Amino acid sequence: MSTTLLLLLPARPRLRSHGRGAEAPARSEAPEYDYIVSTDGEHISAQGRATASELPSADQIIAVPAESDLSWHRVTLPRAGRQRLRAALAGMLEETLLDDPESLHFAVEPEASGGDEAWVCAVHKAWVLDQLSQLDQAQVFVDRLSPAAWPEQPPCGHFYADGVGDGDEPAGIGLRWSHPEGAASLCIDGGLTRKLFPPTLVQASRWTATPAAAAAAERWLGTAVQVQSPEQRALRAARSPWNLRQFELAPRTRGIRALRLFWRGLMAKPWRPVRWGVGALIVLQLLALNIAAFQQRRELQAKRDALSQILTATFPKVRAVLDAPLQMRREIEQLRAAAGRAGDDDLEALLSAAATAWPADRGPVEALSFEPGRLSLAANGWNDNQIQQLRSLLQSEGWQLEQGEGKLTLSRAKPAAGR
Repeated sequence: MSTTLLLLLPARPRLRSHGRGAEAPARSEAPEYDYIVSTDGEHISAQGRATASELPSADQIIAVPAESDLSWHRVTLPRAGRQRLRAALAGMLEETLLDDPESLHFAVEPEASGGDEAWVCAVHKAWVLDQLSQLDQAQVFVDRLSPAAWPEQPPCGHFYADGVGDGDEPAGIGLRWSHPEGAASLCIDGGLTRKLFPPTLVQASRWTATPAAAAAAERWLGTAVQVQSPEQRALRAARSPWNLRQFELAPRTRGIRALRLFWRGLMAKPWRPVRWGVGALIVLQLLALNIAAFQQRRELQAKRDALSQILTATFPKVRAVLDAPLQMRREIEQLRAAAGRAGDDDLEALLSAAATAWPADRGPVEALSFEPGRLSLAANGWNDNQIQQLRSLLQSEGWQLEQGEGKLTLSRAKPAAGR
């Protein structure tokens, strides 16, 4: 079972209302991240807060940016290549963006192509790059950058507490509103926002709220809402079709990381039938090999038993069979010797072979020596042609001739390997 680690990225520091600028928090040497671990993408199996180096390992890592850092824009995608699409989007959205298009990163709706009307998500580029860089330095490689909410049907509203006021009451209540026409963050103070939600829309939408904002949300809506913690809401990112890691944020797969991604993809759920099929094929192959080896062992043993039976039937005095071919050869040699017949290793056989192949222009041999299976002849006065002629004639009869140290040595040719 694969595990998914979701990292909740902090919201980008920005100026607050009332004309006062909020000081950006000092960058910590080891920033901490809220995280969620899920084994099925539906339920939380573990959660906590830790530095990047202390995060638990997982098969897939998804970073979830703050919803307030994302903006959504509906455009008709230009028919341009992937390399030129980003520049084309910057030109199309320039008048609708509050920031310089070059300072933003764009991501296109999944499976959208040129000429389609599609959603484009914009996020501050430098901020996201900085977050991903800090994680990469800690060897935490983010596979996907997915939002917790996106334009969708049916409409969804999520209430959250914006800061802490007096006592336990939140300083304010915010609303994340996602619907087929976009996604935005709204403030419910005052009556303007409430007029945007008539009773018919309230009844047709799904509503959730954090525990601190649930009571205020129910009073504002006039209906019940489902309590949902920020971690439970962020879990939606694991099921999101969106991946904001596009264009310059696309992950680079090289070396060990490429192998890691390949292995993770292979172990993914869609590949489970393939894994089972390959595993079954390997098991069948191993089973077939073992069956074939077993049959070959049986055939070999049957031949050995038959050879042993021939040995004991031919030579009854042999009681223990250790090496049937060798024992049979020895018994035959004993019978031959008892009958007074010369064998291949005897002097008579070697002299007969030498005499048969002896060159006609050579006189009698000057000296010779014998040991079982080998006959050495003096080679004084022999030329290369005579030696080659003698060797060729002997080879045709199954003998071999060796030359060295002024002598020619004749012996029975050894059988070729594997025969």
